[in-house]
Amino acid sequence: MNEPTFEPKNEFVSKPGSLISAHVLDAGAGRPAAGVGVRLTDSAGAPIAESVTDNDGRVGNLGPELLSPGDYQVIFGTGDYYAGQNIHCFHPAVSVLFTVDAAERHYHIPLLLSPFSYTTYRGS
Repeated sequence: MNEPTFEPKNEFVSKPGSLISAHVLDAGAGRPAAGVGVRLTDSAGAPIAESVTDNDGRVGNLGPELLSPGDYQVIFGTGDYYAGQNIHCFHPAVSVLFTVDAAERHYHIPLLLSPFSYTTYRGS
């Protein structure tokens, strides 16, 4: 019996050299949050990379393949996302501060979002 072959879609897969990826789900709407601006900065707030979530709410390649150990943040443009839908929200942006360890190979940062709350965790 032949097993089915599944071809991954490029927009859902992190590029091999990407250290950071992100995913935003709009819990209030029950769907991925497409069109959310995502910015990676260093601990001082200097921009390193920017992107926008795709139709599946993902950014598969955010920034360089290597970052020096230390603190960084990913900032999600939640206010602009909800403003584009004429929905008032409490958080104009969500900033996730995290620490890069030299031994780690990849960091995935998911955000579960609604107009008045959010949660995040260390993804895989």
